[in-house]
Amino acid sequence: MPGAAVRSIRPYQSSEQYLYAMKEDLAEWLKELYDLDIEVGTFVEVLETGAVLCSHANNVTHMAGEFARACPGVAHHLRLPAAGVACNLAAQPGTFQARDNVSNFIQWCRKEMDIKDVLMFETEDLVLRKNEKNFVLCLLELARRATRFGMRAPTLVQMEEEIEEELRQELDLPPADTPLPRPPRKPRDLHNLDQMVQHLVSRCTCPVQFPMIKISEGKYRVGDSDTLIFVRILREHIMVRVGGGWDTLEHYLDKHDPCRCTSLSHKQAWKTRSPQQQVQHEIWLCPASKAATRGQPQPLLLVSRSQSPLPPVAW
Repeated sequence: MPGAAVRSIRPYQSSEQYLYAMKEDLAEWLKELYDLDIEVGTFVEVLETGAVLCSHANNVTHMAGEFARACPGVAHHLRLPAAGVACNLAAQPGTFQARDNVSNFIQWCRKEMDIKDVLMFETEDLVLRKNEKNFVLCLLELARRATRFGMRAPTLVQMEEEIEEELRQELDLPPADTPLPRPPRKPRDLHNLDQMVQHLVSRCTCPVQFPMIKISEGKYRVGDSDTLIFVRILREHIMVRVGGGWDTLEHYLDKHDPCRCTSLSHKQAWKTRSPQQQVQHEIWLCPASKAATRGQPQPLLLVSRSQSPLPPVAW
């Protein structure tokens, strides 16, 4: 029977539910920064008036100013925010004042923080909750940029920094510039990580199990390629570093494990593997024999599979 660590893994049923883990991390981060009454269930509700967002923007601008005064030489080479935003703290959800707040925050992100459009969201995405994903990705990107001048980062961003440091050490590169002391990072618990990973991989139903081989703590080789991924535990979630962002391991496997993948091109690529790489499933369509007992319905075809754990299916 799986241990408590395995049972605690939160199941994901769609490609959008991995946002839950990101929202949970951002909610805890904002709660610690500003002593807010916020959690994952009220994440959008607390932020939809734009008041917290504008206050956060002004705080980031203030910290950037302190950084520029403390480290003028380094600050000269960075793009730092120079102006804050106007904010209506009394704005109510769905009102024009809330829209103005959110719009001001968006313009500040573009102009002062130089966040690209691909990582931006629109006012309606938050006020009318049309696209929470874009909103979450924008907040994460803002947090990444604010860490350059000493602002505390969400756990996901801290894990990104740890992975970057690990890669620098492997490639024998000099450490990243850290002119200001950063807040201490929370220790990472990787003790049960491999157990959780193997539990999720074991759900594979391919005749030859989809491989995910541990290279070192938190690093795995996946599939038959040389692709390496970094895996971390975020509270009760198993997260995978993917490109410039994150995904849950379960959703990642849904896109790469052939028996779970819904991508036609991926399945076609799997079919082209050599016989040594895959176990073939042969199917015969046999005309049904004449009914031994008259008057009883009989199948028209009998589908039989060889080298398959599934029994024949009558159609």
